[in-house]
Amino acid sequence: MKNSWHVATAAEAMAAAQFARCGWDISVQYGANQPEYDLVAVKSDRVLKVSVKGSKDGSWGLTQSFLKNADYHSAVDSWLAKHSVKTVFCFVQFKGAELSVLPRMYLATPFEIAQRLKATAAGRGDSILYEYHAWTKRAHAAGSIEQISDSWKFCEARLEQVADSI
Repeated sequence: MKNSWHVATAAEAMAAAQFARCGWDISVQYGANQPEYDLVAVKSDRVLKVSVKGSKDGSWGLTQSFLKNADYHSAVDSWLAKHSVKTVFCFVQFKGAELSVLPRMYLATPFEIAQRLKATAAGRGDSILYEYHAWTKRAHAAGSIEQISDSWKFCEARLEQVADSI
C-alpha cells in the first residue's frame, strides 16, 4: 500500500467484510466520513458505530491531537470523552501480512483502549496503541513490552462480547 488512503480504504473494507461474515448488516458511509465512526453494524436490535483504524507499521496513533505538556493521561481522558458508548474500534494491522492472508484485526471499546493507553510506558501513558512494542534501554519504560491483549482479537465471540457490553 502506497499511502494512508490505501491503508484506510483497505482497512474499512476488511472490517466490513468481517462484520458481515459474523452475520451483522453493514452500512458504509457515503461521502465525507463522520468524525466518530466509519461504518455502522446492526444485528437484531443491536447497533454499533464502528471506527476503523488501519496500520501498516504496527501501531495506531490515537490521542496525539489531545496531548498538552506531555500529559498522556489527560490526553487519553479527552479522547475518551469524544466517543459515545455505542462506538467500537476495529484495528486492522497490515504489517507483515501477506496478500494471501487476512490482516490481524482487533476489537475494543473506547474504555478498554483508554485503559491500555494509560498503562503504556510503565504507566506514564502514551498517545499510540502498539500491537507489539519493546521499549529500548534509553526509553522511560526501558525493558517493558506493550502488546494488545489476545482477548481483543477479532472473532465472533469477541464481537458478541463487545456488542453485549454496550
